[in-house]
Amino acid sequence: MARLLSAGILLHRVRDGRREVLLGHLGGPFWAKRDERAWSIPKGVVEAGEQPADAARREFLEELGVPVPDGPWVDLGSVRQSRKDVVVWAVEADLDPTVVVPGTFDLEWPPGSGTLQAFPELDRVAWFGLEEAAEAVVAAQAVFLERLPAVPD
Repeated sequence: MARLLSAGILLHRVRDGRREVLLGHLGGPFWAKRDERAWSIPKGVVEAGEQPADAARREFLEELGVPVPDGPWVDLGSVRQSRKDVVVWAVEADLDPTVVVPGTFDLEWPPGSGTLQAFPELDRVAWFGLEEAAEAVVAAQAVFLERLPAVPD
């Protein structure tokens, strides 16, 4: 069985001399009461025949409801996360979290009830300093924070 490939975009900016990243809190009932390690880079599965960069762009739009802001893409490489590989690009840009309109997914909830409910893919989005982000982000994705370009002097 082939491993899944997921692709995403990590927005980053410099505010008051420190690097910040935009993360989304994972939606749905499993994550509702969790905060630590419950934030993620906007990303999703690369479909058959799709290029990873195209999937990253599509997933950003699906999860946040806005297109990827303009700016050069910096390849941050890939990591293994659970049963998939995740590839991420960094884009330096600003985005107002209040403009985000998250996409949704359907889940049988409560389990075994036969009732499908729609939940947001990301239930909130926020900017984090790198130290805060390293504590909040899904553990496997923390390496992407370390791979960001240094803040210019």
